[in-house]
Amino acid sequence: MKYQFVDCRWELGKPERGIKLYPGGHIPGASFLDVDTDLWSPPGPRGRHPLPDPEQFARAAARAGIGDDVFVVAYGNMGGAERLWWLLRHFGHDRCAVVDFGCWHGPLGEGAEEAEPAQLTLRPRDDDTIEAEELDRRRGELVIVDARLASRWRGEPNPYDKVPGRIPGALNAPWNEPPPDLPEGELVAYCGSGVTSCHDLLAMELAGIGSTALYPGSWSQWGGDASRPVREGDAP
Repeated sequence: MKYQFVDCRWELGKPERGIKLYPGGHIPGASFLDVDTDLWSPPGPRGRHPLPDPEQFARAAARAGIGDDVFVVAYGNMGGAERLWWLLRHFGHDRCAVVDFGCWHGPLGEGAEEAEPAQLTLRPRDDDTIEAEELDRRRGELVIVDARLASRWRGEPNPYDKVPGRIPGALNAPWNEPPPDLPEGELVAYCGSGVTSCHDLLAMELAGIGSTALYPGSWSQWGGDASRPVREGDAP
């Protein structure tokens, strides 16, 4: 089996950050996928970072050297690598792991590297996402987890959320902290736009929590719809 490292570094609000970091030093042989252009579609009614169209993702995967017989090792920051991990599983490719680039102590490659083109067969799942209408209807029966920082969960002013607050009933599990104890049940994760919540979903996968789903539109979609209920403050 072939292995392919993929660099998914990015920074919220700075779309050029990842592509600038990659040539300055990356794991040798790693390809690069731009979180801002390869791992989501243009913003719109589906949210700020909606899921990429299958054809778009297939082209990006092929360029990055991701094929049916390739085991992907993703690394990045702020949920970028976890977003790739989740997307690969969503499209039917389970051969993927995430590593911490900060723990890499080997040599670094410089400049651009072209991966050997590959072909990925997409087999999209239909059980790992939930849309706003169903989420709203089932809020009382789902374990809803908000991966944003606690200040954003409480509804404090910030440069990213045009409307402050959270989905009523949502528990806070910040992506950059150890996961808290959560009640049992069918779990749905969201964040500002569906990226850092993938970090939570990977942590839950490693913890053995099996029934999980992503709300792709996340707060950027929910908060942008005046008909949806909003909660602020310290209590869920």
